[in-house]
Amino acid sequence: MKRLVLAWAVTAAAATGAAVAVLGLLGTGVTGPSSRVLSGAEVRAALSTATARAATPMPRTSARAQDRLMRTEAGTVIASCSGGLVTLRSWSPAQGYSVDGVQPGPAREAKVEFEPEDGEEVELKIFCTPDGPATR
Repeated sequence: MKRLVLAWAVTAAAATGAAVAVLGLLGTGVTGPSSRVLSGAEVRAALSTATARAATPMPRTSARAQDRLMRTEAGTVIASCSGGLVTLRSWSPAQGYSVDGVQPGPAREAKVEFEPEDGEEVELKIFCTPDGPATR
């Protein structure tokens, strides 16, 4: 009986050691070194840098595609026009909606369908105008 208890204790200790080693590897080997918490000043500095970059307008040239952000109650779409064809660059549903279907182009018309949890879906059809992307 003592051998059985001793064997169980050795097996339990080995299993615990193996589990701790695996968890240690998962924490650093797979996901990289452990992260650290940023201070309030570091967070403010990072946010101010990101805000300044986002607020800086991008220069437009006649050869560059025209990008446009379009917002609806169902979601947000970024589209661009080039050569009379529209391309959806990104699309994101609003809270309570999901994306039901996308035809991103490039084409004469692109489409994204936002489906609510309850109710009618919202379909955005986007096309190019001389001023850039627009919706129907």
